[in-house]
Amino acid sequence: MIVYDPLWETMKKKGISQYTLIKEYHINEAQLFRLRKNMVVKTITLDRLCDILDCELEEICQHVKNSTNMK
Repeated sequence: MIVYDPLWETMKKKGISQYTLIKEYHINEAQLFRLRKNMVVKTITLDRLCDILDCELEEICQHVKNSTNMK
């Protein structure tokens, strides 16, 4: 499972709010909702966030093993 917990810490460190992402960078509110809920998001959104936050993908998301989905 991919989780976006690192994103919120990175945003805090960089001083960028969700409001700023929406108003200044035109990140779709639906994509932010999906990020908050650890749902599927477009890779182009992740790419844009890396550019906006000047960070690596690892600073936005991480993989967490979910043993209930493993077969």
